[in-house]
Amino acid sequence: MNKKFLGLVPLLIFVLLCVFLYQGLFGNPRELQTGRLGHTMPAFELPDLMDERKRWTDQDLLGEVYLLNVWGTWCPTCIAELGYLTELREQGVRIIGLYYEQAYDPDFGDQFDIDYLRADVQQMLSRAGDPYQFNILDLERTLALDLGVSGAPETFLVDKNGKIILHHTGDINPRVWRSKFAPAIQELQP
Repeated sequence: MNKKFLGLVPLLIFVLLCVFLYQGLFGNPRELQTGRLGHTMPAFELPDLMDERKRWTDQDLLGEVYLLNVWGTWCPTCIAELGYLTELREQGVRIIGLYYEQAYDPDFGDQFDIDYLRADVQQMLSRAGDPYQFNILDLERTLALDLGVSGAPETFLVDKNGKIILHHTGDINPRVWRSKFAPAIQELQP
């Protein structure tokens, strides 16, 4: 009996491997999902990008549906989406920026120039469009890690109770807006 079972082990491993690889063939790599879908935003307290005296918390964001857009001036796709996001803001969509600074490394502390970063952000937003109500600065990437962010741009749709409804990796453009975000926002409207 043991010899028959041992003979089936390689076949079982082969079948499991085939199932795993088959799923990968038809998966969409742009459909990376945060494990936080359906959960509330992680608790955080982070500074405003432009004024470190102002602190934002997850509680400050409650009460309205909003998009949390992870972006950076170093990201060409982020810059490309700023114009369309600005149009959405003009249509009444609330958009909060979560600034993802790629060049910051806490091990090199003194090498980082926040004033340079602020000037760079202001210049970029004045040139490409400013869709943000405000920008949260997440230098240590604590919120980004809690959300499962893998890069930029990434956008989260959050309901008025702080629950994450949708997560999109990549830019927001008219096609993505119509197919993913607009229907989800429509469902959230009373």
